[in-house]
Amino acid sequence: MPEFRNPNLESQGSPGSGGGGGGDLRSLMTFIFLALAVVLAFQYFKPSQPATPPQPQQQAQQQAQQSAQPATETQAASSPATVAALQAPSATPAITAAAETETTVENEMFKIVFTNRGAQVKHWILKKDFDNAGQPLDLVQTQAAARFGLPLSLFTYEPLLTAQLNQALYQASATGLVLAPNTLTFHYAQNGVDVVKTFRFDSSYVITVEAAVKRNGTPVRALVAWPAGLGDMEEFVPARAGTAIGYQVRTSAYSLFAWSMDGKQDSEKASKVSGNATLDQPYEYAAVSDLYFAAAFLPDTPSRTTLVTLHNTIDLPRDLSDPNSQKTPADVIGLAVGDQDGYTRLRVFAGPKQLDVLKNIHATGASGKADGPSLEPLIQFGWLTIIAKPLYLALRFLRGLLGPGAYNWGWAIIIVTVIFNLVLLPTRFMMMKSSLKMMRIQPKVEAIKKRYSHLKMNDPKRTEMNTEMMELYKTEGVNMYGGCLPLLLQMPLFFAYYRVLLNAVELRQAHWFWLTDLSSPDPLHILPIFIIVSMFLVQYLTPSPGMDPAQRRMMAFMMPVIMGFTLWHFASGLALYWITGNIINLAIQIGINQSSMGKEMHAIAARRALKKTSGGTGSPRLIQGKR
Repeated sequence: MPEFRNPNLESQGSPGSGGGGGGDLRSLMTFIFLALAVVLAFQYFKPSQPATPPQPQQQAQQQAQQSAQPATETQAASSPATVAALQAPSATPAITAAAETETTVENEMFKIVFTNRGAQVKHWILKKDFDNAGQPLDLVQTQAAARFGLPLSLFTYEPLLTAQLNQALYQASATGLVLAPNTLTFHYAQNGVDVVKTFRFDSSYVITVEAAVKRNGTPVRALVAWPAGLGDMEEFVPARAGTAIGYQVRTSAYSLFAWSMDGKQDSEKASKVSGNATLDQPYEYAAVSDLYFAAAFLPDTPSRTTLVTLHNTIDLPRDLSDPNSQKTPADVIGLAVGDQDGYTRLRVFAGPKQLDVLKNIHATGASGKADGPSLEPLIQFGWLTIIAKPLYLALRFLRGLLGPGAYNWGWAIIIVTVIFNLVLLPTRFMMMKSSLKMMRIQPKVEAIKKRYSHLKMNDPKRTEMNTEMMELYKTEGVNMYGGCLPLLLQMPLFFAYYRVLLNAVELRQAHWFWLTDLSSPDPLHILPIFIIVSMFLVQYLTPSPGMDPAQRRMMAFMMPVIMGFTLWHFASGLALYWITGNIINLAIQIGINQSSMGKEMHAIAARRALKKTSGGTGSPRLIQGKR
């Protein structure tokens, strides 16, 4: 700060300067008195003028700025240097609008409603996707956006400046309805701050955004932000945390995805995203993503990209149609992307995560053209991508062959499941043959176990028993793991189906008879009940000679119940796959039981059961009770 000096001290003579200092002081006091008298006389005889009231628009802006920031943030931002910079005079004339207006931009994919207050988006409606009420889906989540900000707002490192930029009334180049392709520009200037935001639209889901903020002619680093998640919060997914079966708002499935210039992918779940963390590194694109939709920013100059992660929480009712229903905390994440040099130009994709759409949207490559990596990795099938992606393509291919009917996704799941089970049919016969061989040598196995039964479990000699049994299996040509092969092959497909149904937006709200959404649980719980009954029948009809009868009965009941209730809250498309497989397995098992191999297996199982109940004598034991 400049140093203020006392003029009285400076006007006194220094020691040893003589008495000349006193005359100078008397002259100065006389001059000051005369000047003061002239000023007072001018003020007295000057005609009075009414004070100019502040403009209503400036009052509204000041009130919006004060109400938009918490007290702590306002105090932190209201340092003398910041306030002086915001209120610095400028030769640039003020450019503001007289009132709040809206501009709607439409093409075949979307309808975007802009407000000139902050030059941001109030509604981002996808025309080809619908919410649970059957209305076109709005990606702007009302409750979260009201608290944390609207899409395509501006983010700066000065809260007071950020509030000014997002609350000011901009002059719009057009109002009302604008059809794409077109360009929409917003301009605002006040107290040395000059902002221009330009939006360009074509026939796709992608728009181009340009933002330039200057203060007293100096560029300000202002990032384009999507601060408050996506609007698809009304749907629910099974909770991932803990062992309890429950539901959480879909924001729990939000993730922040970034692709750097060195080809590295970085995907963070909502709960792990840091708030207001700045990442200065070359990002080719970054996105806020949920299961089926994404908002991705693709900067024109990745090498100068600044990425800020935003994380907030909001309590939402479990049933959005009932505000008084139980509240559930939800993570709301967002991002802000911009150029480190102040002027930002980037492309924004906001839409469904459809494979055909994402693979045709590319980041800016080294050549400066859109030839970088595509947005396809936003569809995350997990570690089973090698199975899930071909499965998804097969389902989509079959659905295309069957026609565009809504029911055909369900039929496509059934057809793929039938084909897969027919392919696995040879392995099922291998399993039955292996089981039959195991049944035939079971008396020899029990004889070996009996010879070593007197040894303790930790006795080193028990390894000789295992060696002897392995030699027996080898001699008889028995593969002790042969019975597990079909199950080992089915489980990867099960998890792949789970990932496809969880991430394929085409299966969202796909109908099949009473199922209104193949990606959501069965509303009538019919499929889980059928799963329990069909699994019980399969377990009951499959011979298990090596298992105790009581244990077999317990498994015949417990396994179907556990599996049925596990699928009770999972996607109905997944339950449809499982029940189709159960019906096929039941038909195959009935056929095997009628064959010579099946009859021999049941005969052996019956003899073993009779032997256990008769105490080894071949006839049932008579147990006399006390009289």
